[in-house]
Amino acid sequence: MRESSQPLAGLRQRIARLAASGGPSSRPAKGWLATGHGAFDAAIGGGLAVGRTHEFFAADALDGASAAAFAALLALRTPGEAPLLWLRTVDAGRRTGHIYAPGIAELGGDPDRLLLVETADPKMLLACANDAIRCAGSAAVIVESWGKFPLLDLTAGRRLTLGARDAGTTLLMLRLNAAPTPSVAETRWSIVAAPSRELEADAPGAPAFDLELLRWRGGPAGAHWRLDWNHDEKCFGEAALSGAVLPLAPRRAVHPHGAKAA
Repeated sequence: MRESSQPLAGLRQRIARLAASGGPSSRPAKGWLATGHGAFDAAIGGGLAVGRTHEFFAADALDGASAAAFAALLALRTPGEAPLLWLRTVDAGRRTGHIYAPGIAELGGDPDRLLLVETADPKMLLACANDAIRCAGSAAVIVESWGKFPLLDLTAGRRLTLGARDAGTTLLMLRLNAAPTPSVAETRWSIVAAPSRELEADAPGAPAFDLELLRWRGGPAGAHWRLDWNHDEKCFGEAALSGAVLPLAPRRAVHPHGAKAA
């Protein structure tokens, strides 16, 4: 297959070497990518299906960092040592900030697994995503976009999803400052930053997230969860309001057309 760019060709070769050097543990897992939150995983059949596309929308612009953090923490839960690819445009980096490797380590993740690719524009982002998702050695691919992404129509989304399925790679579409549109994603989520529980001496608590399931091909949508990140266990834990249906504040209202998008 012809590569969309010379850097991507080199990246694919690097990923293949990393995956080969990691042995069997570096191969993509099959089944589900579990969060560690029992009620959440059970409600969607064991977790997010591996080798499928999952969309994460920030409920509003202020929740972009939380949506990105959730996608990153979820990707870092993939087993083994296989690399994780994060694709974004240069413009997205300017708008949402740059990825800070020590911060990932502080959250319990291994920043050495993360390979960051910044592209010049959305067209190149989509081309790189098509190449990256077909890298059988990667555990997950995060594609971050800002605003409307008209190039990502149903045909382009289906192509990405087929690539993820064939390679056994989980595709996490991180959509910031965008409203949900019809897609072939397995699941679609709205993410809101939740208040964390303070630690002793008023120390900042663990990252917390409110999630709403906007679409699930395997069942009904509309459920809400609150998940806390457990740094020590490297998983999402059972919060005090675990499993409860949580009201959304007016400012946090989910995109009005989110539930209607197929």
